[in-house]
Amino acid sequence: MNALTTAPDTLTALDLDLLRQSIALSQASRERGRHPFAALVADREGTVIASAGNNSMPPQGDPTQHAELVAVAQAAKLLSPAKLAECTLYSSAEPCCMCAGAVYWTGVGRVVYALSEHALLGLTGSHSENPTFALPCREVFAHGQRTIAVHGPLLEAQAAQVHEGFWR
Repeated sequence: MNALTTAPDTLTALDLDLLRQSIALSQASRERGRHPFAALVADREGTVIASAGNNSMPPQGDPTQHAELVAVAQAAKLLSPAKLAECTLYSSAEPCCMCAGAVYWTGVGRVVYALSEHALLGLTGSHSENPTFALPCREVFAHGQRTIAVHGPLLEAQAAQVHEGFWR
């Protein structure tokens, strides 16, 4: 069975609030001297299960420690697969293919993101610390065996502001 990537569910005011929280966390990540990305995992009621800023920036960072991967990995340690399937990853930027794989393998059932990979590439250019893939998360999920609902890009201008001047 091919994953459905056009979400049958609808966005709510809570979804947008949680997405704004992920954007605020990306600003906090930048203020700590890290890359301006962040993500959180919340249940259906909006309870935040896990959140993370990006920790891939040299020299002390690990290039695999993208915010989305860290947040879903933390959530997977705390919740059963059935509960994870009811959770949403809220991300300040579209999950890259590595993070989309982490979403898939942890069993998180839904993704809501702000800044698209295409828009991110426009902001970062060919910066060596962010060699962006041209591989949308919907394409990654489309090759899986389970459904992951995806909403995004949303609030792109707000999410892009956090990146202004960072990638120079």
